[in-house]
Amino acid sequence: MRNIFNLFVLIFSFSVYSQELVFKNLFDTTMNPSVACYRIPAIVTTNNGVLIAAIDERNISCGDLRSNRDINIVIRKSYDNGESWSEIEKIIDYPLGESASDPSLIVDKVTDEIFMFYNYMDLDKAKDVYKFMLIKSSDDGKSWTSPKEITNEIIKDGWEKDFMFITSGRGIQTKDGTLLHCLVNLNKGTHVFGSIDHGESWFLVDFPLIPGDESKIVELSNGDWLVNSRLNSKGYRYSHISNDKGLSWSSFKNNELLDPGCNAGLINYSLNYKNKNALLFSNAFSSKDRVNLSLSVSFDQGKNWGKSKTVYKGESAYSSITILNNGDIGLFFEKDNYSKNVFVKIPKKWILK
Repeated sequence: MRNIFNLFVLIFSFSVYSQELVFKNLFDTTMNPSVACYRIPAIVTTNNGVLIAAIDERNISCGDLRSNRDINIVIRKSYDNGESWSEIEKIIDYPLGESASDPSLIVDKVTDEIFMFYNYMDLDKAKDVYKFMLIKSSDDGKSWTSPKEITNEIIKDGWEKDFMFITSGRGIQTKDGTLLHCLVNLNKGTHVFGSIDHGESWFLVDFPLIPGDESKIVELSNGDWLVNSRLNSKGYRYSHISNDKGLSWSSFKNNELLDPGCNAGLINYSLNYKNKNALLFSNAFSSKDRVNLSLSVSFDQGKNWGKSKTVYKGESAYSSITILNNGDIGLFFEKDNYSKNVFVKIPKKWILK
């Protein structure tokens, strides 16, 4: 009888906290009817607590970089932990025939700079040739530098015409100040790239992580690097760990992380649980369909993952996570068959319920 009562309390608590979640729609086509769709969300919190949410503004069609002659990058900002948001601001807008896609962000805690990466293609002069671009802001996203191409710094000879891209969402900064991120070469594996001089120059870690598609990297509490990867047509995720700064890696399945083949979110998060740091993972938690946007928590540095908690049961796809100034979690994800891109605040207590 007591077990039944405890189960009732657990279900009731989950229901209460689920109902508390408020989804704020940041980007959809009703805001600009000339846009075909908004896709590929990315979000970070700056050192001053400003939230920057970035996304593709896809014109002409919802097609990706290989087929769309007009994709821009737009942002919105929040100065109050996501309660209110600035107007949509276009920060990357090339002439027709040139497109930018898949924004991703890193905040440098030392310099206060925000790095934004994106993939670029000139569909008239160099169709199917991917270029990797970088802009940065030193004032919490109010202004941005002119684009700088970093392609040749982070690819190998012979990759020039490969199907490759920097993973959307976000990268990280390690405890020693190194910036790290992931790029995918669909024929040659996922690779880590980074910078040890705060973005002045970039390097490629010459070790293919296979299997792996769009991936996220975190630094574990012992300094190891963990990359969690999307797989296609498998129904689960895959992890890769290096204890020597990328010189060698070991890999294993995450059978408990159901996944339909979709980009996800991954961050370090302090829950003060049993004196351990947690890893927090967001994805469309389903082995077949892009539905059931959920959060999963690992208390053993990514070896095992606890039961996932549903944030939104309906159609949902790419997601990006950030930590708010007050310690709550900010989640930015594609909702309802890509028709909305919503931000939701998730209290720390919601995760532990």
